[in-house]
Amino acid sequence: MNALIDAVKWDANGLVCAIAQDWQTGRVLMVAYMNAQALQQTAQTGLAHYYSRSRQRQWQKGEESGHVQRVRELRLDCDGDAIIMQIEQVGGMACHTGRESCFYRVWEHGNWQIRDAVLKDEREIYGQVHE
Repeated sequence: MNALIDAVKWDANGLVCAIAQDWQTGRVLMVAYMNAQALQQTAQTGLAHYYSRSRQRQWQKGEESGHVQRVRELRLDCDGDAIIMQIEQVGGMACHTGRESCFYRVWEHGNWQIRDAVLKDEREIYGQVHE
């Protein structure tokens, strides 16, 4: 696994930007961060793991919601400072708000307009609203 970890240019906090992209449509579903352990577990299990900067801990996508991300392919950019994962999003929702993608707002007419519908209410997914 050293080749996996050593090729990455980790930031000062030991993190790298990780982009989750739908493997069939190409839509960007979310952006998060990984530490070395999260990247290693992602490669070993085939399921996306991330590092939460706000909670200061590693987590597996879907550990609470059940909406796991099956990784089809991992790619590292030319500078080694960003990872993109081609993923299969189980349950069709990557966003904690119950939408397909975290990128559901579009800048239009001087305001952010919501373009994607909520597929499932947060309270149904988590039992509460996440901040």
